Amino acid sequence: MSPTGNWSYPTSIRFGAGRIAEIADACKAAGMRKPLLVTDRGLAELPITRATLDLLAAAGLGDGLFSDVDPNPNEHNLAAGIEAYNSGGHDGVIAFGGGSGLDLGKIVAFMCGQDRPVWDFEDIGDWWTRADADAIAPIIAVPTTAGTGSEVGRAGVVSNSETHEKKIIFHPKILPAIVICDPELTVGMPAAITAGTGMDAFAHCLEAYCSPHYHPMSQGIAVEGMRLVKENLPRAFSNGDDIEARAHMMSAAAMGATAFQKGLGAIHALSHPVGAFYNTHHGTTNAVVMAPVLEFNRAAIESRIDALAAYLGIDGGFDGFLRYVVELNRSLGIPANLTELGVSAPDMDWLVTSALKDPSVGGNPVEMTAANTRALYEACL
Repeated sequence: MSPTGNWSYPTSIRFGAGRIAEIADACKAAGMRKPLLVTDRGLAELPITRATLDLLAAAGLGDGLFSDVDPNPNEHNLAAGIEAYNSGGHDGVIAFGGGSGLDLGKIVAFMCGQDRPVWDFEDIGDWWTRADADAIAPIIAVPTTAGTGSEVGRAGVVSNSETHEKKIIFHPKILPAIVICDPELTVGMPAAITAGTGMDAFAHCLEAYCSPHYHPMSQGIAVEGMRLVKENLPRAFSNGDDIEARAHMMSAAAMGATAFQKGLGAIHALSHPVGAFYNTHHGTTNAVVMAPVLEFNRAAIESRIDALAAYLGIDGGFDGFLRYVVELNRSLGIPANLTELGVSAPDMDWLVTSALKDPSVGGNPVEMTAANTRALYEACL
């Protein structure tokens, strides 16, 4: 089986192996005549990127490329991207890559015509209404990993290099107009990145499922997303050429990002400060803190996890699900704790303060306080 389809939820998605060949048509459909492809340094010289640029050039759309993107993009990367966009006379952005390339590409398109600093558009209240919506450039998203789901998101994450805080920048028009999900682009992913991005998708689904907010559509998507991860992440990890497993993981990633409209929680609240300060891989960090967060939330989610475990075919209810998460991490080579991940001598006061300021806190089933958040970080070390 080779999954393929054209979907319109939550945006226009062209899904299937080989569909990167449609990139020029997608650009024209989005009204782009001279797009800028934004990706990270590691992807810039890989064959999948060069082949995509060749497709654009052959269609008379140029081969504009910006790749000065850090693993956790910051305001300096953003400023350089905006300069490349404006000086090159571009009229749209192709956000290409994993979470870093996707997020920065989307925010470059958002900020290229704004006259306020990016921090003025943080996902707080109605701050997004400060933006000039007409100045936002069209966006096409092309994921090359299966984890963040940023291709179907209305926000991007950028790190403040001075405060070491990750900020979520939101606007409805940051949602890409067209997404090309081609699982063939993920075949070359190293096993460690397959594991970390896959666990990111699982974390999105799990936290959305556990969030106390009311959103039954997201709830159903989250459950099915976790099933796809359970059945396909081990396959993609052990055999990177398994195109069917890669395709299902791309679906799960998009589903996770769609589902977390319902909310995120302590996994992301803890992970964001760690990633911003220690430059750890986001999905891998999520995986490391997942089991301690499940224990932390147990009183509020036990019956819900019991039902999830039964659906996923995991024996033992909550305890069985917890054992499954620990064993899945171990089988994927995920570090057992934050210390193994490289977090040494942490400034606990700063981590706790930053976690409690993170927007994800509001979706956690158990109220997070300074005392219990400190204890939770300590359990993760």
